[in-house]
Amino acid sequence: MVVLTPTAATEVRKFMEAEGVTPEQGGLRVSVMPGGCSGFKYGLVIEDKNAEDDTIFELEGIKLFVDPFSAQYLSGTTIDYVTSMQGSGFTFKNPNSTGGCGCGSSFSA
Repeated sequence: MVVLTPTAATEVRKFMEAEGVTPEQGGLRVSVMPGGCSGFKYGLVIEDKNAEDDTIFELEGIKLFVDPFSAQYLSGTTIDYVTSMQGSGFTFKNPNSTGGCGCGSSFSA
């Protein structure tokens, strides 16, 4: 359903370690929320444990927690981490997106 690149996984591990969350204990919540310039925005949060209704994926040794609302918009999405002269951060390549804007974290579906 969701792809996490090795580069993104390395960065997630750094954030988890900084927050004191072990891969056995918690993971990365990947979500889609109403808002942003194009209608929806992505969310990434380190969490201690999953919610009861989450779908859990284990990719690159990282657990990804996805709630039912977000799952419908994230199918086939690739999460990467890029570094450039303009900065660094997580990027999303979402085949379900019908549009976006210059911020890179907002989309329409």
